[in-house]
Amino acid sequence: MRTTIDLPQKLVEEAMKVSHQRTKTAVIVAALEDFVRKSRIQGLKKFRGQVDLDIDLDTLRKRS
Repeated sequence: MRTTIDLPQKLVEEAMKVSHQRTKTAVIVAALEDFVRKSRIQGLKKFRGQVDLDIDLDTLRKRS
C-alpha cells in the first residue's frame, strides 16, 4: 500500500542503523511487525494463570 507520511528524519535514520535495514520502507515494516507481535503477546498475557494445568503430557504424547 502506498501512503505519504511525515516522519522525523533523525528518528528514521537511527532506526535504520539499529535495525540494520537498508531502506526506510524496511524499517517501517519491521517496526509495524514488532508492534503487532508485542500487541499479540500482551493479549496472551491476559490468560496467565487461567490455563488448566492438570494435563498428563505422557497421555497426550501416547507414551506408556
